[in-house]
Amino acid sequence: MVPAKLVLKTGEVFEGKSPSWVKGINFGEIVFNTGMVGYTEVLTDPSYKGQIVCFTYPMIGNYGVESQNHWESDRIHAAGIIVSELAPFYARAQGESSLKDWCQKYNTPIIADIDTRALTKVLRHHGVVAGAIVIGKDMPKSYPDISELDLIPEVSVDKPLEVGKGKKKLIAVDCGMKANIWRYLCAYDDISIKRVPHDYDYTAEEYDGVFISNGPGDPLRCNKTADILQKSMQQHPEKPVFGICLGAQIMGMSIGAKTYKLKFGHRAQNHPCLLEGTDRSYLTSQNHGFAVDEQSIPTDWEVWFRNLNDNTVQGLKHKTKPYSSVQFHPEAGPGPVDTVWLFDRFVEQL
Repeated sequence: MVPAKLVLKTGEVFEGKSPSWVKGINFGEIVFNTGMVGYTEVLTDPSYKGQIVCFTYPMIGNYGVESQNHWESDRIHAAGIIVSELAPFYARAQGESSLKDWCQKYNTPIIADIDTRALTKVLRHHGVVAGAIVIGKDMPKSYPDISELDLIPEVSVDKPLEVGKGKKKLIAVDCGMKANIWRYLCAYDDISIKRVPHDYDYTAEEYDGVFISNGPGDPLRCNKTADILQKSMQQHPEKPVFGICLGAQIMGMSIGAKTYKLKFGHRAQNHPCLLEGTDRSYLTSQNHGFAVDEQSIPTDWEVWFRNLNDNTVQGLKHKTKPYSSVQFHPEAGPGPVDTVWLFDRFVEQL
């Protein structure tokens, strides 16, 4: 391990250490995740593209990295990792690699020995900020703005993929879809799925429903995806639509609602969400930095779920049509599966 710095655009500098293979200046948007476990799933989640993840749990890496069957994609997408203590070895029968060696394979910079509690307080004060993991004396002169980056083409499929032989055909729009979402959808024998790129126009095809996936970056970069969805809902108002995370924001845009950036986002595995109109709450896994503005929701739509920590919109549904969305991740990966029933609900609507 060699001396390293975490430098924030707001001026704060944290001293730490990085593996000797980390070089130069490594940029990203600094965000924090409060999960106790699940670093493998977090780092392979395409929604973290362009972000340096601060894990608030004190020790990270103690159970190693398991097989790719548990990843959320085929590689690490996070731009970097910040930890308080990087476990020097792992102790788990299923582990196949240390976290440090795994990150070296994908050239993902790590900085350890950081006071992650102090850093999290800074992020809660400023909101998420641009920053860099720096090795050497050179310091950043400017910082890229992740909101200006078009990240989705880098994580979406580049051509359609069809699976299943069911009678009902589902269009699954891939904006950076987590592998666990795909696993859940593919588990239904009574549907066939066409997984399409984020900008693919499916409106002239035969299908029974549309699913919009999670993904990275600002939803305002997804205007084409929202326009295609809007066209689909206008042409086929009876066909069910379901969106998750970025998919929820895209659905909001397609109905004329506005989105906005949360101060420091929701990234954890234990956010309580209330099912509106009931006294039932669910623990949910979350990873998003944007939300739909409740004041901009059309009158024929209603809030479906609400975050009990800050009262933000966590899901929408149409009052009469089979359209719905959630900001959280019912497929978990990592996290609780309290809301996995939402997949059954959607498939039953097809």
